[in-house]
Order: sequence, then structure tokens, then C-alpha cells
Amino acid sequence: MTEISASTIAPGGPRIIPRSDHPVSRQSISPNALRVLYRLKDAGFQGFLVGGCVRDLILGRHPKDFDVATDALPEQVRRLFRNCRLVGRRFRLAHVVYGREIIEVATFRAASAPSPGLEPIADPDAEEGEAEELEEEPPPPSSIHRAHDQSGRILRDNIYGTIDEDVWRRDFTVNALYYNIADFSIWDYVGGIEDVAAHRLRLIGDPETRYREDPVRMLRAARFEAKLGFELDAAGAAPIPQLRQLLAGVPAARLFDETNKLFLTGHAAASLKALRHRGLLEVLFPAVERYLQRHPDGLVEQLLWRGLSNTDERVQDDRPVTPTYLFALLLYGPIAGAIEAQPPEHWHEQHAILAATDRALREAQARVTIPKRVAFGVRELFALQPRLENPRGRRALRLLEQPRFRAAYDLLALRASLGLASAAAAAWWTRLQEATPEERAKLADATPAEAEGAEGADSSEPAGSAPRRRRRRRRRTGSG
Repeated sequence: MTEISASTIAPGGPRIIPRSDHPVSRQSISPNALRVLYRLKDAGFQGFLVGGCVRDLILGRHPKDFDVATDALPEQVRRLFRNCRLVGRRFRLAHVVYGREIIEVATFRAASAPSPGLEPIADPDAEEGEAEELEEEPPPPSSIHRAHDQSGRILRDNIYGTIDEDVWRRDFTVNALYYNIADFSIWDYVGGIEDVAAHRLRLIGDPETRYREDPVRMLRAARFEAKLGFELDAAGAAPIPQLRQLLAGVPAARLFDETNKLFLTGHAAASLKALRHRGLLEVLFPAVERYLQRHPDGLVEQLLWRGLSNTDERVQDDRPVTPTYLFALLLYGPIAGAIEAQPPEHWHEQHAILAATDRALREAQARVTIPKRVAFGVRELFALQPRLENPRGRRALRLLEQPRFRAAYDLLALRASLGLASAAAAAWWTRLQEATPEERAKLADATPAEAEGAEGADSSEPAGSAPRRRRRRRRRTGSG
């Protein structure tokens, strides 16, 4: 990170770091974000880049998205941009849409408002990133105030403010830096510049109060530890053991969104480590933590770590990742545990596999909403495992056309790499995908011989199970 030199101190206000003393360049900012900022400025409004994008630009990283803060009201922003829609019921935000890029514009809020992650509220069955869209009417008068629940969690906050107030409702100092389009300076009210340089996570205000206002800040702390490699300071870490159960009161749909941010943005393995270190996994996914504690360093835990690492590699290579495959990884242990709780003679029956999958999904949904499309996808991945392990002639070719085939194959290959499935079957499907149509037909005809030759290599068993008798080899499960 480029060293930031001494800056101007505005009496009673921010420390203002001029353009000559910081590394943020307009060349690194999204052209669409610059369009939004300049139009706000030209219309007589303040316009600032704010939050993680400023932090990442200082660190020399490329931000995933760019957020804007302004003194313009949402309705005023909408009048400036034809490509603007207003979202959120509890607090209105403006989304300025440029193709696939959305520039989120938030009006300055008064202190103690919820973090940006709280609004808008996503529909759990909508695609990721979609949010509730409002019509023309303003919010009802009864909603224009702040409300807390008995634990101190903010339920509603519709109080607009100034930039001097807005900064105090943000969560971490490193996320409270403002880039001013008027003169290209950075405004720092809370020592965020020093914390970025020190790779330190520090909450703004009293940590216990801030966690009570929004318990998801505990998950955000773990996520930033994982994503940035920063360390949460002692004051921010101390209240988590006593307050982590407050996450049970957070809307389950919001926790689904936070789960995706933790595990599908390129730092999944580090996120799991941070969640377990802070004791947060047992609140977010209790059954997963229980299984890992009962089977420390077992094959299922190795599968989870390896699968999450593979997911991180896909993100880094700009390849697609899905919540379906993620939840199949996270719930693998609880599913295996539910299968092993049944008599061994039922372990490899498909109805037993699906019953165990449904049970694990229900337990997880007690805390985290799992949209139907994701839950159905997880069921399909596990239902396909026996069919992939026991391909039957040319009928196996039709599996290549299944929408979930590729994810199911990836799960099979992952299991096989740890000895939890037939390595020969995984290799056969790999060859089949690479083969020409004529070669595929020959491979399909050779399937029975291939399976027979793999007899000695097959170890497709639930974790910890006893060896299986040969007569059951055609009813293997994907439980691992």
C-alpha cells in the first residue's frame, strides 16, 4: 500500500487527505461510478465513494462494486438518472443500473442506522442480488423513525442525516472512508487510514452496542478477517462469545445472503476458519459444527476444506460458483451422520440418502433460509451420486444432459479424491466428457467391465462405516 502522508485536519470534522497524499486514482474507479458521482456534483449535491471500495483501492485491490453516498434524497437521485430504481422497504436506496453493473447510491443517514448489508431486504427465492423494488409512493409516515427490539437490534431506521452523522453508523473504521469527487480527497473521521495500514479491524463506537444493534456485524468481522487477512482487535473480539446467540434472532433470509458473501466470494476456506475460531459456525450452522467436533480431522472435514478451497480457485479463475454446490459441501457431514444413524443395510438406498438430505436441510433452515431452488439442487446432487458411481450402459449417457450433472460430477470427483467414492467411476466420467460421440458409445458399452475392474478400488462408504459386502456394490450412496 502506498504510504499516506500528513493531511489536513478539519476542526470538528474529518481529516482530509488531498489527492497528492493518497494512492486512489480515477483510473481505478468504475467509469459508471464516476458518471454517477459527476452527475450528482453537477446537480449541486455532494457525491462520495464510500466503504469497502475506497478501502480496496487504497490496498491496491480491484473492488467488486462501487457504492456512493450523497446528500441527495432517493427521489432526487431518481430524477437525475433515467436508469434508476428505488429499492428497500425499511430504508430506501437508489440503484443506478448500467447493464450488469449496479451503482448503489445511499442518502447520508443519521448515526446508529443499520449497516448497508441490512437494506434492501432480498427475496429468499429471488436470484442473488435482486431486491424488493418500490413503486412511486413514499414510505408511510409511521415508518419514518428508528425502532429497536429488546436486545438492542435496529429494526427500522429512516432518518436521513449529514456526512458527519453518516460516518458514525458505519461498522468498521476501514469501511468508513469517503472519496470526494469534488477534489479527489479522502475524508477520514475515525482513523480508518491507520487501520488499513495496520491491517486491523476496529469497530466504530462501543463494540457490544454495535453488535446488539446489528448482530450480523459479528459475521462481517469474520468475513473481513478472511477476505482481507486483517485481525479483529481485542475490543471487537471480546463480546462475541457472549453475544453470538443474538444471530439466532436475525432474519433467516438475511443470513442466507451473508452465507453467500462468506463462502462464494473467493475466501471460503478462510471464512470457515474464521467462523470456527470465533465460535460463530455453531450459531449459523449448528449441525455442521456438531459433526465437525465429533469427527475432528476426519474424511468429511477434509472434504469440506478441499471443496471450499476448490471453490476459491474457481472464483479466482472467474468461473461460476453456486449456492447449491456450497450447501452440498456444508451439509455433507450432517447428511452422512443422518445416514449412519440408520441400520447399515439401508445406508446405500436412495430413499435413505434423500431422507437424510431432507433432514439436514430442515435443520439448517431453522437458522438460514435455503431457497427452494437451492434445496432441490442439493437433493439432486446427492440423488445422482449412486447413478454416477454405477453407470449402466448407454443409459448413462443421458445423465450428461442432466442440468445438475456437472455439479454432481464435481462432488463425485471430490469424494473420489479422498477415497469416499470409486476413483474408477470418477475417471470413467472424466473420460466420457472428453470423448467424441463415437468414443462415448464405446465407453458406455464397456461400463460393466470397468465397474467390475474397479471392485478392489471402491471405497464409497459413509465416514466411519464398516466395509460393505460385495452383493450391495450396486447400491452405493453419495453420503461419504
